[in-house]
Amino acid sequence: MSLTGDRRAAQPADEPTGGPRSGRRRRSGRPEQPAATIGRVAEAAGVSRATVSRVMNGSPTVAAELAARVRAAAEALNYEPSLVARSLALGRTSTVSLIVPDLSNPMFQDVLRGLSHAAAGQGYRLLVAESNENVAEEAILAVEARRRSDGLVLASPRVPEAELRAISDRLAPLVLLNRDLPGSSVPSLSVDYAAGIAAIVAHLRSLGHRRIVYLAGPAASTSNRERQAALRANCAAEPVCVLTELACGATFDDGHAAAKAILRSGATAVVAFNDMVAFGALSGLHELGIGVPRDLSVAGFDDIPFARYTTPPLTTASIPRNELGRQAWDRLWALLGGGPAGHDVHFQPRLLVRDSTGPVPAGRAEAVGER
Repeated sequence: MSLTGDRRAAQPADEPTGGPRSGRRRRSGRPEQPAATIGRVAEAAGVSRATVSRVMNGSPTVAAELAARVRAAAEALNYEPSLVARSLALGRTSTVSLIVPDLSNPMFQDVLRGLSHAAAGQGYRLLVAESNENVAEEAILAVEARRRSDGLVLASPRVPEAELRAISDRLAPLVLLNRDLPGSSVPSLSVDYAAGIAAIVAHLRSLGHRRIVYLAGPAASTSNRERQAALRANCAAEPVCVLTELACGATFDDGHAAAKAILRSGATAVVAFNDMVAFGALSGLHELGIGVPRDLSVAGFDDIPFARYTTPPLTTASIPRNELGRQAWDRLWALLGGGPAGHDVHFQPRLLVRDSTGPVPAGRAEAVGER
């Protein structure tokens, strides 16, 4: 980043523009007080600037009497230390970064909220960046974000495992969400997607569904691969189950665009990669005159806040989004303090049955059995 356009002569760091005794006056006619600086505090307290800096940064190496004198002088002069200077002195920015693949997804907004609130409790601010599902840029973005902050949380990273391992030391302290690095010391918080998918499939089968179409998420997504594997395993274990997989994506538009392909698949039930994809599918199917769940059942994953307000309300697997953010901070905070991050956590989803799933349409189950 370059700064241009202001070529005024630089002023000494301890004096405001115009000098401390420039004689400038306020509109009231009274002389304007010079700005409080570290030099003026040092002069008033009878100590060096370095001593003032150590006291302001909380260093325990300054004698109690000197520290009290510096604080009294700073209070009398209404001195506030520069946050930038303090960060440079301490080697800390008091910020952490969060990188998500898609900020438009409320799933990640809730993670962000949980992380931000928890970090604020320790005086930390949160920098947020979006990779926009761009795998090629994600690693670069992660390294740049880490340079500007004290620690990093990567939510659902799409970067290949070999590349993530190669840069994990540069990103430390690092916490992973919806991803782990087996054999590494990087703490992770993940969701048991297999359990969530198993619950959805069991629910659909109890309604008579034997032909299921999966609207797959991004190919680079670890959670998508786990969902796919669980769907395949669950269908393979059933005597009659036909699974069709459609390349889709992670957004509303992706789900909307898949509506015609869903109908061509001949499926009686849809399992979407996430709730946003399910919302798009509901919209696209409605435009085609398909009733849900009269003609076709639809299930999502995540239970984002809007899921209960769709028409019809969406059956989905709920995960603790705020809790993911809060616990990510707990682990990052432990690492920032030089301690162990604690054990990894594998959250169990909870199936929420709503009105978007219903019995298989009459006559279609028998047709499947004949195939």
